[in-house]
Amino acid sequence: MSSAAGSDPQPVRGYAVAHLRNVRMGPDLVTYLERIDATLEPYQGRFIVHGGKPQAVEGRWSGSLIVVEFPTRENAAAWYASAAYQEILPLRLRHAEGWVVLVDGVPDGHVATDALRS
Repeated sequence: MSSAAGSDPQPVRGYAVAHLRNVRMGPDLVTYLERIDATLEPYQGRFIVHGGKPQAVEGRWSGSLIVVEFPTRENAAAWYASAAYQEILPLRLRHAEGWVVLVDGVPDGHVATDALRS
């Protein structure tokens, strides 16, 4: 069915976004990195941003940005709560500071003024 006005809204992708700072690389983080991809697979998660050197164009930036894309935010939440991810999470928490948020993307065709209607 087409996405004409009045039809059900199209599903939007979900994202896990992390800003990590003061990362102390060592054996625990190596193990975490070796195991995280297998925890993402059942939830169709994939890295779209994973570290790299950012270019701060406003404000100051330190640390690493990580963005993992999922088919929906529900998939992202299920991944984060999964036994497999919770098992390896302490390996990262002990060796990095930061935050992680789960957010919805926007549907195709989204424009900035759509935010005025929410």
